[in-house]
Amino acid sequence: MRVVVVGAGIGGLTAALALMRRGFDVQVLEQARELREVGAGLQISPNGNRVLDALGLTPALSRIAAEPAGKKVRLWNTGQTWNLFDLGATSRERYGFPYLTVHRADLHRALIDGVKAMKPDAIKTGVRIDHVEQCGAEVIVRSGDATVAVADVVVGADGVHSQVRQCLIGEDRPSFSGIIAWRGVIEASRLPDHLRQPYGYNWVGPGAHVIHYPMRRGELVNFVGAVEQQGWEVESWSEVGSVEECLSDFKGWHEDVQTLIRSLHTPYRWALMGRETLPRWSYGRVALLGDACHPTLPFLAQGAVMALEDGLVLARCLEAWKSDPELGLQHFERARIDRTSRIVNGSAANAKRFHNPQLAHADGAASYVDEQWSEERVKERYEWLFEYKADTVPL
Repeated sequence: MRVVVVGAGIGGLTAALALMRRGFDVQVLEQARELREVGAGLQISPNGNRVLDALGLTPALSRIAAEPAGKKVRLWNTGQTWNLFDLGATSRERYGFPYLTVHRADLHRALIDGVKAMKPDAIKTGVRIDHVEQCGAEVIVRSGDATVAVADVVVGADGVHSQVRQCLIGEDRPSFSGIIAWRGVIEASRLPDHLRQPYGYNWVGPGAHVIHYPMRRGELVNFVGAVEQQGWEVESWSEVGSVEECLSDFKGWHEDVQTLIRSLHTPYRWALMGRETLPRWSYGRVALLGDACHPTLPFLAQGAVMALEDGLVLARCLEAWKSDPELGLQHFERARIDRTSRIVNGSAANAKRFHNPQLAHADGAASYVDEQWSEERVKERYEWLFEYKADTVPL
């Protein structure tokens, strides 16, 4: 079966590699002329590492990732700290796989290398598609008047601004969430020892929160700061801001947060846009995956992991229904849509939890954090995420 994957991001490459390992003939079309992943850090929870292990990428990950010992919550102004949950050996024992933090570019490169090892010419760059046409048992992918590919199945993994999605259902209509996010990478050597500890930290405060964690064997630290703000709605991963602007957005926050911001090499900012979950992902022999069909706010750290899960489940479905790929794509949609919708909704709920007005003052904040991040609440929010097995979930 010939499968064309549109988009060489994390979801598209995962799907391509999973399909190729099952004997499919795969071509990946990428509009960028150079395979260069933008962005900063990713948290890959055990459910995501289960997928990467199934793709044979565990050795590569062991060379590029960091493995936090746990996660902690800190209060925006006092720095008071609460344990969220243990990771490290606990994650391996409970879920069978680690919780890792990686630079997005490192994971992207590992996936590229995995795909090219299977088929050196699998990825074709500089191809911007603008039309997908189904003709009987074939799908024709066009760029202008030119046919760039003919396949039995086309997978739209071309991200939040998906052209494949637009071909299927029309224009995207996002709405501003009211939150902008700062992101950047810090060389760990620039930070004091206590900010280089092997933990993921989530600072919570009224109207804003900050996340930081180690990457690349602890050599780098990823920084994300989200703040409720109006008047700027540019949805871009490459919009450069300034350290001074970022400091202004977190004025009054603990000195540790100020130190992190002052240590940023280049701070980027983007407006977080909300989108309704799609009721349908597959149309005949064309299907969507990842951000093309379920973009999410980044407050459950599952955006990239959902794309990883999608890619493996898609490959399993097409393998199981080789004689009827349309039915296989329908099974893929049914297997994934409830879980991803729950993640999208849970991420939106976390934004309100992280920014609650009760966090303004230390007295009210302590009782709020004790309640919202109690062991029972944490287990309720995360256990179902981490236990998921994309390699064996019923199709």
